[in-house]
Amino acid sequence: MADRNIELELFARSHPTTALQGLLEQLEGDRALLEPEALPARSRALDGLERALGLDVGDDAERARADALRGRLEALDRALCDGLREDLRRGGGGAGLLDWAARCFIAETETGEHYDPLDELVSGVLRLPAPGDEIGALAEEMVFYQPTPARHVFDLLRRLSLCADDVVLDLGAGLGHVPLLVAACTEARAHGVEIEPAYVASAQACAAELGLRRATFACADARAVDLGQATVFYLYTPFTGAILRQVLDAIAQQARSRAIRVCTLGPCTAVVAAEPWLAGDARPPSDRIAVFRSR
Repeated sequence: MADRNIELELFARSHPTTALQGLLEQLEGDRALLEPEALPARSRALDGLERALGLDVGDDAERARADALRGRLEALDRALCDGLREDLRRGGGGAGLLDWAARCFIAETETGEHYDPLDELVSGVLRLPAPGDEIGALAEEMVFYQPTPARHVFDLLRRLSLCADDVVLDLGAGLGHVPLLVAACTEARAHGVEIEPAYVASAQACAAELGLRRATFACADARAVDLGQATVFYLYTPFTGAILRQVLDAIAQQARSRAIRVCTLGPCTAVVAAEPWLAGDARPPSDRIAVFRSR
């Protein structure tokens, strides 16, 4: 869709009166966009409409048509998310979410830390309360929070094959996407540790609203939490330097008494791959979650 957007922008600048009309004719004639399973195609269509409207092309009537079409497509996405969300609230589990991940997105060919329509779907289902503006300043060696792209979370769930005996500990959990999806889509328990109180409050409220009792959260420093229950540790490069070193040393202590897995995404992967007490790919990609096992 990126190339299509560039083409649209170039065409719109040289043909401002016809660019939006052409896009509308194309989208309004595509009845497949109205099918519930057309989420990725709707996402691309909405992106194109947003860009066209942002370029201020077309006359008033065309822009009104574009707004109306955008509203219809967004309503379809909301209805899809409403159904999946209600299923979670009723205790139906995350089978619908897993189905969407399996049918529409292939993590092996979608590397990188960008976001895509699956993130929009997860956002629409979870509806995490906004954490507000009072976010504290980051201490040295702590990394600015970004949620793990949803396709990587579902890829990880598939590869881990979690069971009821597993406990996933997300260190630097942010708004809690990983623990929430673990609790929604598997029988495992998940615990998120996050130092920012506003993020923890948002994650806890979401878990309570959706009845995800297997997802819990604590506002704490990752260096000071009990690691004794976890079977799987997850880090999306939440910190670097001495903090990362202290946390890895603490996890290594746990590995002396039981088998554990350590999962990473981002720059910290290279550091974790060098740990002698872990087995895994010696040169794992930094743009897909790497899974290591204790020796």
